[in-house]
Amino acid sequence: MKKLTKWIAIILTLVVVIAIAGLSYINYALPNVGDPENITVQLTPQRIARGKYLANHVAVCVDCHSPRDFSKFAGPIDTAYIGVGGDKFDQSIGFPGLVYVPNITPLNLKSWTDGEIFRAITTGVKKDGSAIFPIMPWQYYSKMDREDVYAIIAYMRTLKADGKNYPAHQLDFPLNFIVNTMPQPATLSKRPPESDTLKYGEYLVQIAACRDCHSQDDKGKLIAGLEFAGGKAFNLPGATLKSSNITPDKESGIGRWTKQEFVNRFRMYADSSMSPSAVKPGEFQTIMPWWKYGKMKVTDLEAMYAYLQTIKPMQNQVVKFQANSIEAK
Repeated sequence: MKKLTKWIAIILTLVVVIAIAGLSYINYALPNVGDPENITVQLTPQRIARGKYLANHVAVCVDCHSPRDFSKFAGPIDTAYIGVGGDKFDQSIGFPGLVYVPNITPLNLKSWTDGEIFRAITTGVKKDGSAIFPIMPWQYYSKMDREDVYAIIAYMRTLKADGKNYPAHQLDFPLNFIVNTMPQPATLSKRPPESDTLKYGEYLVQIAACRDCHSQDDKGKLIAGLEFAGGKAFNLPGATLKSSNITPDKESGIGRWTKQEFVNRFRMYADSSMSPSAVKPGEFQTIMPWWKYGKMKVTDLEAMYAYLQTIKPMQNQVVKFQANSIEAK
């Protein structure tokens, strides 16, 4: 009996040692995507203009990293504070920890090299080597054309240094360890010519991270086979929002939409006569940044429509908005 107890104690000790070693490796050795590149991005007018377009209207970096006013429809950003960050994700919205959206103006990034910013955008690793929580869809940016990443960096360098910096994220166990395993080396691609409509549309859909918001996930991992079929839930004040099905299914998706209807749905938000209407908690609202996507070029929207019409139709009827009756009272 003493021998059995001794062996049980030895085995338990080994298990604890292995567990500690594994967690220590994850905590201190990961993420491991390599050192930042030694690059210098020239701030040419053409590059800055391209970066401004991408950061504002395709990859919408500016939308996530600027204060949004959700007392108005689709949460327009405060253009007086572009890139200052500050949005908070915490337990009040069911988030497993606390994450602040960082400041991406030169106030914060002036000490970052271009290579460090490039690594952050394309691999999800910060200047200090820690992992970026994948609220930022770096997995999609990792497939951008190198020149498009350079363009975004160039534009970010021109932003007004403003706002303040925020504390590092604080994640609940075991997510505080798991997050370190998420960053991966970039798999950059080449931007197809606009004449190759389908490939170019696929590229735009990729870097706009449409798949991320319009697919359901399980603990942060997209559910295979339901890509673009909508149904991902977002908690809003007094309500729950679910993303739309954007597959070409004719009943529950956009299969009956014409190209012009698709383009018009976006471009209506570029109309100077349109202004964000007031929205109260529990009233219909969306996190879709229409005011930013609305100013995407018509030809780019047409290419995205063409590509989306080629993906597999998925029958998935989504109730897009549901007020929470308890909160509404």
